[in-house]
Amino acid sequence: MTCSELSEKFGISPATCWRRIEGMKRNGTISGFEGCIDWKALGYEIEVSLRIKLDKAHPKVFEEFIRAARKVPEVTEIQTFLGRVDVRLTLLAKNSGHYRELYRDRILALPNVSDIEPLMLISTVKDSKCLPI
Repeated sequence: MTCSELSEKFGISPATCWRRIEGMKRNGTISGFEGCIDWKALGYEIEVSLRIKLDKAHPKVFEEFIRAARKVPEVTEIQTFLGRVDVRLTLLAKNSGHYRELYRDRILALPNVSDIEPLMLISTVKDSKCLPI
């Protein structure tokens, strides 16, 4: 959305809108802008969330796992948790055969994994990083 479109939406001048955006960037309210990639347009039809429990036998378990998971290009998100699940990965695959190959060759080879629960995405009902302000 352009500054002009944004200013129209909020009923302010483009110059005022631009100054407010610049002010929010300076004070850290806006930390950056991002492009949204349509993975399906690039041929990735399958998205899987992998809930992973780690074998916490030694102190470097998380670091080793995360270092290895970052090397898998199809892993688009890595999150760590407190609770029953230690780590959640988002994995993209072109089709079921590609997913099976990634899971067997790359995911199961990650260090310190004690359990994996894959959850295949069926649909996204809401995907917003915006607050209702």
